[in-house]
Amino acid sequence: MSKIIVAIHSHPDDIEFQCAGTLAILAKNGHKIHIVTMTPGDCGSVSLPPEEISAVRRAEAKAAADLIGAEYHCLEFRDLSIFEDDESRRRVTEFIRKVKPDLIMTAPPIDYLCDHEITHRLVRDACFAAPCPNYKTRQWDPAGATDHIPHLYFMDALEGLDRNGLRQAVDFYVDITNEFENKREMLGCHVSQREWLMKHHGIDEYLIGQEHASRSRGHEAGVTYAEGFWQYLGHAYPHDNLLMELVGDQGLKLRLAGV
Repeated sequence: MSKIIVAIHSHPDDIEFQCAGTLAILAKNGHKIHIVTMTPGDCGSVSLPPEEISAVRRAEAKAAADLIGAEYHCLEFRDLSIFEDDESRRRVTEFIRKVKPDLIMTAPPIDYLCDHEITHRLVRDACFAAPCPNYKTRQWDPAGATDHIPHLYFMDALEGLDRNGLRQAVDFYVDITNEFENKREMLGCHVSQREWLMKHHGIDEYLIGQEHASRSRGHEAGVTYAEGFWQYLGHAYPHDNLLMELVGDQGLKLRLAGV
């Protein structure tokens, strides 16, 4: 049976780095994919003002999503201004209620950037809040409460490292070797971000960095390219590994963290 999958991260291109290969597998398996960014990447330029670069980056994100037949959404927070507060939690909860996903992938709890870590906490708590009918989102034309808490998974941190530069453990890997070119093509849609990083970082490490991270996780898993995940198993959240079931024979390789 087809499932509704949501991948939600902070900025345009985060998802293409961390889980686009897995999303490509799920899309080919017939599941409905939603790619969601919290912001439109409004700080991602040294030459364009916020609204202009936001328009460019929304279009790039949509182009990347279109490559696998996914829908793109922006929740219209702003870069470096994602905060864990009441209004933000209700906004994320409202989106979950409108889409009613079976499975959500989001940012890890520890990463190099504040936007990533706050996104993690907002999404985690919105998953819990979504089925609570007395939790009102106060949004325009609000959706009704969902009938369940979705399965929740965390993507890798950038380069598989936490904010202290230590290797981040994962529960399992998805073998994306056959989908890596699709993952690369999706990231390649984000032309403006690549240009900004070249100016900001002083080096063109965009596509090379993506390949290095995917190859590194692949080496751990015994394949060419892989993406790492772990499942949130907090109280009341589903514990069966739906993601493993959905990718099934298409390359999921289970491996206990630290083994």
